[in-house]
Amino acid sequence: MSFEITGKLVAKYDTVQRTGTFKTREFVIEKTEDIGGRSITNYIKFQSVQDRVSIVDRFNIGDEVKVSFNIKGSRWEKEGRVNYITNLDAWRLEQVQFGTSGSSSGSGSGTDRMPDYSAPSPSSAPPDFVDDLPF
Repeated sequence: MSFEITGKLVAKYDTVQRTGTFKTREFVIEKTEDIGGRSITNYIKFQSVQDRVSIVDRFNIGDEVKVSFNIKGSRWEKEGRVNYITNLDAWRLEQVQFGTSGSSSGSGSGTDRMPDYSAPSPSSAPPDFVDDLPF
């Protein structure tokens, strides 16, 4: 299942080589929401793995970004103790453009998007417009 959320990039960490063949990198976004008249700020840490560790390279601290990610959970047992680990695995990072926004607000769909006001809707096309493209 895939999710999206937008926020401000506030931290990015170095790539860590976990084993000879496995590497990870973490980064954090800040997401502020108005809930019941109160402004709530959350800091969400993501990880990217393997060939995705470089997705954060082209962004600067303070940039508004949209993160596409999967939620992964695993069970870990050591010395008779069981622990559960949840990771937010980022697989795409995009610059947020003026007029577009995406967030995950817990509504159940996984993806909530604001309308893109920068693109004209089909109903705003001139009346004599003919769409004769084959696709």
